[in-house]
Amino acid sequence: MTILTLLTDFGTQDGFVGVMKGVIWQICPSAKIVDLSHEIQPQNLIQGAITLSRVAPYFGEGTVHVAVVDPGVGTRRRAIAAQLGNQFYVAPDNGLLTLLIQDAESEHLPIKFVNLDNSDYWLRDITSTFHGRDIFAPVGAHLAAGVPLSKLGSPINDPILLDFPKAIRTEKGWEAEITLIDHFGNLRSNLPAKQIEGEIEIYILGEKIKGISASYGHHPKGDLVAVADSGGYLEIAVVNGSAEKKLDAKIGDLIKVVING
Repeated sequence: MTILTLLTDFGTQDGFVGVMKGVIWQICPSAKIVDLSHEIQPQNLIQGAITLSRVAPYFGEGTVHVAVVDPGVGTRRRAIAAQLGNQFYVAPDNGLLTLLIQDAESEHLPIKFVNLDNSDYWLRDITSTFHGRDIFAPVGAHLAAGVPLSKLGSPINDPILLDFPKAIRTEKGWEAEITLIDHFGNLRSNLPAKQIEGEIEIYILGEKIKGISASYGHHPKGDLVAVADSGGYLEIAVVNGSAEKKLDAKIGDLIKVVING
């Protein structure tokens, strides 16, 4: 039994995810399907890439991940499949796999890509608006059923990569920015918490936070706090509340970290 995960921006209202599952089970009835998320903001490739990169490493060898955040559906953008380490990925070639590719490269893991140009592994009838059902779901199912990556299309070595903003070292500390706002209204930054040393003050949208707390519960309800999130990045949060609402925060807002002494 192969685990096959799904990540999309489809939501669950309209049945798009259910249709993909039906396609998968028609081809590979033994696939164990896991929903990573279907609440990625529409067309938000950055959120999709971050979410996928945070979740996929916790799955085992041979897992097939089908990820569809596809604002370019029906255009000339490629559909691709990849082996990154010991897992497989099926996605539009729009940068959705950027962080996973970079991690695999930094760890010197096996990496292979194919352009999904072998229509034998698609549905028979292809629409220009739902490649999640017509291409990505069946290709993922065939991978889960044991079809080799090499049979799915032509080898490529130039997948599209997104340009993720990096935290900047300054004379006084760091300048970072909000890269993700989660369900709780917590503000994830692009600054790894392990890079922050010493006594610090954090400035965001007119507010000041002293130091990084061990967890949310070390402060009273309503306090604005900084923590290291579960992925190891600096996060701004409100205890039992929403930092997004409290600060009227948005993706890209500046976070300054000042190191004292």
